[in-house]
Amino acid sequence: MSAVRKMSGGRKSRAARLGKTFLLRLGFYFLLCALSFIFLYPFITMIVKSLMTDDDLYNITVKWLPSQATWSNYDIAFRRMRFRAYVWNNVIVCGAATLGHTLSCSLTGYAFARYRFRLKNVLFMLVILMMIVPVQVIIFPLYKQYSDWGWLNSFLPLIAPTFFGMGLNGGFFIFLFRQFFMGLPYEMEEAARVDGCGPLRTYARIMLPMAQAPLLVCGVLSLVWHWNDYFEPGVYITAPAYRMLPSVLPNLYALLNQENHTMIQVNELEGIVFNEAMLMAATFLCILPILVAYLFLQRRFMEGVERSGLTGM
Repeated sequence: MSAVRKMSGGRKSRAARLGKTFLLRLGFYFLLCALSFIFLYPFITMIVKSLMTDDDLYNITVKWLPSQATWSNYDIAFRRMRFRAYVWNNVIVCGAATLGHTLSCSLTGYAFARYRFRLKNVLFMLVILMMIVPVQVIIFPLYKQYSDWGWLNSFLPLIAPTFFGMGLNGGFFIFLFRQFFMGLPYEMEEAARVDGCGPLRTYARIMLPMAQAPLLVCGVLSLVWHWNDYFEPGVYITAPAYRMLPSVLPNLYALLNQENHTMIQVNELEGIVFNEAMLMAATFLCILPILVAYLFLQRRFMEGVERSGLTGM
């Protein structure tokens, strides 16, 4: 009888443990779904509204599913925002700035990690200061400097600083590469020196190929941050030919807020009422290229974050 009681008691304790584990997992997945919904809600709202008709926008019974998917909103937004012309401005700036950041910040981070030189600590403190101080604090002297050089209304203020380890979040990328190179063994460099490699050749042939993880992280983050940047292009660029995609959205929003939804007076779009659904479609078109790029690079990007030392900061 005692053996039977022990077996029944063991089964009950096991069932209790399984039930507790199930409840913990259920609560964890519920919390995960709730947090995911909070982050995804703006995107869901944007996509749903971009497919609505003008009647659906003013119908309080239409919330999550439009009565009829209106794909023409994307066509009107595509033409109204001149997407084909402005997207190339984004591609030029983001491509050149990403290249500049990966080259200059990797070389600078390698120098901070592996070499000793005068004022090294002071210079690295300035790099940390670049991470702490936002660009809005120094935008006036930067504007004056670029104005004296004749760089306004061009892509140079956005591209040129990235080739010198500066630009948008350049200090963060230098810190990222420094942390990665500090974790590599010195034996590889010593072997390269024995074989006759100089500092730059050692960096280019030995160290840089091993830094694929931080290079990928730097490239993706620089691409995303430059693509979505609105502040600096809005300060340095006022000429319509050099505008970036995020700079077009405020003009569309101003058009939406005009009294009686003023008709668009642009060639074949004349007589079309610009509504909120078309504004949501234009917003989705702005982020669509970067979303597609991230979907392809997501797995390698997460692996790069784990291997680059960011998780241990």
